Amino acid sequence: MNKTEQQYLVFETAGGFCGIAWNDTGIVRFQLPTKSAESTERLMLRRLPDAVPGTPPPAVIEAVDAAKRYFQGEEIDFSDIKLDLSGQDAFFSQIYDAARRLGWGHTTTYGALAKELGAGPEAARDVGQAMAKNPVPLIIPCHRVLAAGGKIGGFSAPGGSTAKASMLELEGVRLEPPPPAQQSLAL
Repeated sequence: MNKTEQQYLVFETAGGFCGIAWNDTGIVRFQLPTKSAESTERLMLRRLPDAVPGTPPPAVIEAVDAAKRYFQGEEIDFSDIKLDLSGQDAFFSQIYDAARRLGWGHTTTYGALAKELGAGPEAARDVGQAMAKNPVPLIIPCHRVLAAGGKIGGFSAPGGSTAKASMLELEGVRLEPPPPAQQSLAL
């Protein structure tokens, strides 16, 4: 296998069927759980049409094992997993590096992450776009990046914001329901 060849594996976790793809440099894609192996494989091949099923090397086996343990509720740190994010926009790469430092059960907002990178509040939208295009969700924990005011925000993975909330709850993060709209008093 060379740097451009990509292989993948679909595997089952307590959360559903995940997918992982890699090349000689590192992991290039991670698919969050779906209800079926076929659905996960279809999503993987939609993004990596030339990838072929393969036998993972030890580093990828470790990542698969870590993902399985994560979905069983074990506190996992994915920050040492070797990735291949070549071809990413330079600012997106900085955003991904910052997001990888968010540990289990910790959250931030799009705006706070932009500020951490020295960008103004207008860059919060760029952070949101980077999270939506994250090729390796979970390993780069985009589920830990929230909208302003700690609101759930969007999530482009299967299950949308419900999946994001479930992952955060697995980590012990409880998102408060929005307060009821203020009622006028009938006097």
